[in-house]
Amino acid sequence: MVISGKDAGKKGKVIEVILKKGRVVVEKANLIKRHTKPSQSMPQGGIVSKEAPMASSNVMLYCQECNSVTRASVKLTESGKSRVCKKCGVNLPDKH
Repeated sequence: MVISGKDAGKKGKVIEVILKKGRVVVEKANLIKRHTKPSQSMPQGGIVSKEAPMASSNVMLYCQECNSVTRASVKLTESGKSRVCKKCGVNLPDKH
């Protein structure tokens, strides 16, 4: 979930993480318009909307059980590590 900026409050999946720059690309958030020339792959050209990277500090994990943004903690179990919601204690889905 995006917590600040022009798209604050929008929910979406993280499509890409750019570790060196500290940025993430979130689905359907921070949309920009690109003007493209006609080419073989896009014979018509035109204006294309796409997601742009945003600072990772503007994004938080969303827990569907407690319906709020939260931080995650790591819990060790017999089957391995699992991510747990800090607020309600429910297991969160894996990153992938």
